[in-house]
Parts: sequence; C-alpha cells; structure tokens
Amino acid sequence: MLPAGLNPQGTLVATELVLDLDSLDLSRVLFGPEELNDSLPQTGHMRHCDEVLWHNPDFTAGVGHKLVRPDEFWVPGHIPGRPLLPGVLMIEAAAQMASFLNTKSGRVKGFLGFTRCDEVSFRGQVVPGDRLLLLANLIDYNRRRFVSHCQGVVDGKLVFDGKITGMTL
Repeated sequence: MLPAGLNPQGTLVATELVLDLDSLDLSRVLFGPEELNDSLPQTGHMRHCDEVLWHNPDFTAGVGHKLVRPDEFWVPGHIPGRPLLPGVLMIEAAAQMASFLNTKSGRVKGFLGFTRCDEVSFRGQVVPGDRLLLLANLIDYNRRRFVSHCQGVVDGKLVFDGKITGMTL
C-alpha cells in the first residue's frame, strides 16, 4: 500500500492514490453496462459504477467510473440549488467497483453484499457533470469475504478514501 498519514483523530488516511493513474490507459471501456450486469445485481438508479476502464490481470486492482448526471434521483433534494453527490453513494459506487473485481476474478462466489466501511474520509465535493473515477485495490480476501482500499477521484483530486468490505450473503 502507498504511504499514509494520520488525520487529527489519529486514524491512518491515504495521502496518495492507491493506483498511479498517469501510468494507466483509461481511454477505453473494458466493461460497459451490459457486461456489468453479469457481475453486479444493482440496476436502474442504484447502479453507481457505470463502466470499468482498467484492471490488472488478476483483478486485484481496477478503475471504473460514474458519470454524475443532473437527472439523478438525489439531485433535487440533496442541497437544493447546490446539489452534492451524497457520500454514501460515493461509497456504494466504490463498493460496486470492488465487488465487480472480486466477482470477475472468481475469488468470491455468490451474491456479494456490502458489510462495512472503515477509515472513510471525504475530501472534496462531487457535483452533477463530474466524472468520478472509482479506484479499488484488494487488501485481503478469503473464500467468503474481501476488503478493498477504495478511492474516488475527480479531475485528479482525491475526493474520498476508505476501506470497503464485502461478503458472500
């Protein structure tokens, strides 16, 4: 894992991205909505990982994205006049990216549910029109569970960081 620092509460937080985005080709879509349907059960307004742009050969790390649209269900009510993507939806998007990687790899089988998030910090705003990159890097797994270090990036800026755990339910 890349270097980390301490926040005021003494919790470790990332000071760098878990993946070097400058070294990756993110110009093409590897898995679009149709292919994601094979690995993610969320549909409609609850699908928050739109596409996968990169993954390493063993699916332990990857980058997807969410295009934050002005017609999403939360926009009218989450700060009227100044819509901000709720943090819980950022986490959900990252959890979907991590779940996709673990399902596609075959490491974890069956229906995956999001069971916890730890050491989460939000560092920036995400608004309609933004492209939220979703970074996921596997930290630990066994046959029923996985833990990924996930981050969200907009225009090169880290907007959230945390550990996400998923489990076969």
